Amino acid sequence: MSTTHELLVRLGLPAEDGPTPPSPGRFPDGAQYRVEIPSVEGPASLAAVLREAERLDVPVTRVSQGSGVGLLTDGEIGEMVGMAAAAGVELSLFARPCAGWDTSAMSRAPAGGGLAPAVRGQDQLVAVVDEIRRAADLGVRSVLIADLGVLAVFGQLRDSGELPPEMQAKVSVMLPIANAATAKVIADLGANTLNLPTDLTLPQIASIRTTVTQPLDIYIESPDNLGGFVRHYELPRLVELAAPVYTKFGLRNAPDIYPSGTHLEATAVALSIERVRRARLGLDLLTRAGSKAVFSTPGATGLALPVTGG
Repeated sequence: MSTTHELLVRLGLPAEDGPTPPSPGRFPDGAQYRVEIPSVEGPASLAAVLREAERLDVPVTRVSQGSGVGLLTDGEIGEMVGMAAAAGVELSLFARPCAGWDTSAMSRAPAGGGLAPAVRGQDQLVAVVDEIRRAADLGVRSVLIADLGVLAVFGQLRDSGELPPEMQAKVSVMLPIANAATAKVIADLGANTLNLPTDLTLPQIASIRTTVTQPLDIYIESPDNLGGFVRHYELPRLVELAAPVYTKFGLRNAPDIYPSGTHLEATAVALSIERVRRARLGLDLLTRAGSKAVFSTPGATGLALPVTGG
């Protein structure tokens, strides 16, 4: 009788979290890693990120937003699309709503937190797909998805031509991909990048990397509500074993501003500026460590750059 280890290997899955060899994977431009700034919640925050990235010489290639397409006006999305397109930076907006922001009691229960990012009921599913289509119509070419069913529908709509073929699904950290088998399922549903849980070890990340070819998104520093981990010291090994990888710089000891808006704009801008500074610290650490890893620059091949004019 075959052992479970043998059965998993036959399925193309690692049977254990073992060594962390260098990954041969690369982005289309040949780079091993890219820099992403998360929680860029509106035009003012994006403008601040782009200014600070230029000042500190940080090659930001992607920014992501968490409050959702529905909390931005058409004009605000248009501003962000214009700025990001001009800078050669991918813009990814969250596709909401979700159970945690609705009337769900279970998502607030002690054992029900896993429901919070899920799309609850068909009315919410329709609303999320409407947000994805609206984002696409306004020129956005990357959306954050935190629900398995939404990801499957997204893939089908893209395949059928209802969404632009270059539209990308960036799986949120809220859709947990904690092992290689889950990563394979998510990838097979059409995900373009996979955001891993913030607490995975390097061997656990390496196991996922051996199973999927899609870029991984990994928090180098995570906000408190995602663990508050500061893992800058692991950057050299992480870039080596997880390539192609988006290195994400969140912030510990920062307020949770979701859902954001103009009432929190000053705070959102300040947090965005500090995230770019954190990225500069990470890049400096890589230099001191003697890393020869290649990074992408704005406008790189394979970025889901927004399209002005929709």
